[in-house]
Amino acid sequence: MKTSDFDYDLPSELIAQAPAERRDASRLLVLSREPAPITHHSSLLTHHVFTDLANLVQPGDVVVVNDSRVIPARLLATRSGGGAAEVLLVTREADGTWRALVRPGSRIRAGGVLQLGGEDRIEVVEHLATGERRVRLVGDGGDAAVLARRGRIPLPPYIRRAPTALDAERYQTVYADVPGSVAAPTAGLHFTPALLAAIEARGARVARVTLHVGPGTFRPVAEEDPTKHHLDAEAYVVPEAAAAAIATARAGGGAVWAVGTTVTRTLEACAAPDGTVSAAAGWTSLFIRPGHTFRAVDHLVTNFHLPRSTLLMLVAAFAGREAVLAAYREAVARRYRFYSYGDAMAIL
Repeated sequence: MKTSDFDYDLPSELIAQAPAERRDASRLLVLSREPAPITHHSSLLTHHVFTDLANLVQPGDVVVVNDSRVIPARLLATRSGGGAAEVLLVTREADGTWRALVRPGSRIRAGGVLQLGGEDRIEVVEHLATGERRVRLVGDGGDAAVLARRGRIPLPPYIRRAPTALDAERYQTVYADVPGSVAAPTAGLHFTPALLAAIEARGARVARVTLHVGPGTFRPVAEEDPTKHHLDAEAYVVPEAAAAAIATARAGGGAVWAVGTTVTRTLEACAAPDGTVSAAAGWTSLFIRPGHTFRAVDHLVTNFHLPRSTLLMLVAAFAGREAVLAAYREAVARRYRFYSYGDAMAIL
């Protein structure tokens, strides 16, 4: 397996630059992994709108979502010499400092201070071996107040515009609750309260886990041998209620739907060999790629991902590389919208 095996051609105009007018009006490409068509499909690839997901979920199933909330983690500052600086917060540490990515890296040294405006500032505590900085936010009201005043939603680098007030709403899932991500768990962006209610009305359950998404989600695999790629660890929590909902579904013959690659990694990181998912909290750097044996996840809802990315490799591990790349070619031909604000796939 080579990283170049996960390349595909994508016209730049298909990279969505803004969300759809309605969350659940996005298109949904359904890929069946069955060798023959199943009950409600006439072929292995069928085309839908996202609201149709409620008809694909069956009574007794459990739909697992990631309730992490994106924080306004991008900070624009001024260096002591007067030049501009940009800081992307990554992870808050137990001592109240943050690991952060900074630009320009050569000009931001330990001991320096970056001004945000008024009394708000960033103190640079340490230059880490990873190239990151350890920083401290200073200002009235603590970190949350400083971010509310000065932070910006960290849109992905392929969205070529500044964030707007609309992004503050639409780059969050409707169930986002636990602050900590610097990128949205984008498969969940398509859900509305009405769609979630429709899924539950079908006799399925909706369960919540938390995985805080880091900037590594956008990092392409640079090595031609993907096994040499390091995936940054991300914090997760599987509550007792989610573990119980999954166990109930399994016991009744229901399926487990993972909404997004973040949920997939969380459940697979916690699953026992027999597929049992227990309540847990910790950090995972699980890199799922072809060859992985899935224990916990039966169906996957996901957006369309960047070439050569760990996310595309995860989807290929779940559905098969050739089937996934064929689905992507179909999506390109039919002018689906790609990436964070784009359309979605359901893999059965």
